[in-house]
Amino acid sequence: MTSSHPQNTPSAPVGDAAVAAPQLRRMVGTALLLVLVPGMALWLIADPIQSRAAFIGSICLVLWLTEVVQPFVPTMLLVVGVPLLLGPLGRQYGLPSVMAWAADPVLALFVGGFALGTAAHRHGVDARVAARIVILSRHRRRLLLALVLTGTAAMSMWMSNIAAAAMMLTALRPIIRSAHSDARFRTALLLSIAMGGNLGGMATPIGTGPNALAIAAASAHHRITFLSWMGFATPLVVGMLLLVYVMLLVRYRVAGSFVHEQPAVEAGSGQPRWVMAVFALAVMGWLTEPLHGVGAPLISLGVATLLFGAGLLRKDDLGSLDWSTLGLIAGGISLGRLIEQTGIFAQLAQQVDWSGYPRVVLLAALVSVGALLSALMSNTGTAALLIPLGMSLAPTPSTAVIVALATSFGVPFTISTPPNAMAYGEGGITARDLLLVGLPVMFVGCLLVTLTGSTVLGLFGFP
Repeated sequence: MTSSHPQNTPSAPVGDAAVAAPQLRRMVGTALLLVLVPGMALWLIADPIQSRAAFIGSICLVLWLTEVVQPFVPTMLLVVGVPLLLGPLGRQYGLPSVMAWAADPVLALFVGGFALGTAAHRHGVDARVAARIVILSRHRRRLLLALVLTGTAAMSMWMSNIAAAAMMLTALRPIIRSAHSDARFRTALLLSIAMGGNLGGMATPIGTGPNALAIAAASAHHRITFLSWMGFATPLVVGMLLLVYVMLLVRYRVAGSFVHEQPAVEAGSGQPRWVMAVFALAVMGWLTEPLHGVGAPLISLGVATLLFGAGLLRKDDLGSLDWSTLGLIAGGISLGRLIEQTGIFAQLAQQVDWSGYPRVVLLAALVSVGALLSALMSNTGTAALLIPLGMSLAPTPSTAVIVALATSFGVPFTISTPPNAMAYGEGGITARDLLLVGLPVMFVGCLLVTLTGSTVLGLFGFP
């Protein structure tokens, strides 16, 4: 029956209760972790400095990994808590020092990247790129799939994976909707957007948060340039994209042609060509860093200054920059500095004779844990936890880079990444579809970085 009667009205509260129950369980679980984990830190660690540092750090990690609050909140807690609890025990833990930890030059890299992404969206550059991809496919499904996969990954290299996936979904929505008659092709397209957004960020230092944490952790031992990062990471990304493409072709039997529908492109409010010119200048500056010696962070700040100074971005656009992610990255860097200053992980590592374990075994453990945790939680939060631990067990810059790359392979579940959730929300794909593609990506990616990561990084001068 379709009619509504008074006796049916109680169903709404029941539904609300069903929705609220998982949230309540999550809140209770988080509260228990916030009591148990910091409490154990205070109880098990005798050194007053290390116990207080572990207390603060464990609270921040629980909040980051459970994501019950905004990601910048634990960063603010760290900035307040360290001077408050550790400041009386040493001047190196005072507010000026903690603020200096958070003000790492790596953050400037992301400011430039976020400014370019905002400008591209404001002037319609992103939609034009996505529309051009559809035109270049020439009605061929396999070619369209390849262009969508690589196009989303390419955008994710220079902006957030959320923005890259959202832009591609918006531009391709007419094509995706028209593919209802072929469910396999629709599913393959959605999966290509999700995986392209997930994997593309590994290729550049500004692509995803864990990359920034690795660069900051390695900076004391080895300087990582923009070009050197792209040199070792881009082949890995290309190989993983090729794996995804083959899996999608085989599993969903993509073939033939499709009915072409020109994606709608809104008229830009400014000068798209000028935005592209600034983008080209930024990329040239980043890639030629070894020649001119100007650091990539300084170039990024210059790019943001140029965009605002030339009127391509306005005062209102400043609020559109992803300050929340910047806060999360700053917190991860600060936590790493706190762990390094207090020597918590270094002392724990000394309790075990790691010399009996081959380096590849240690890397395999770190990589596996990193991928599994990031599949369920924030990849930046996971990197903030594991990079300092990895640097204590195997103190080389390559360890930080390998752990960071591993966290980007945690992609098998609907909840693993925002692009996964966005693609799933379009309808036409299931959790099983994501699992059957994401699980091989995670396994092969972890295997590659574990077995070849140190060797490849060694070719680029990474110890």
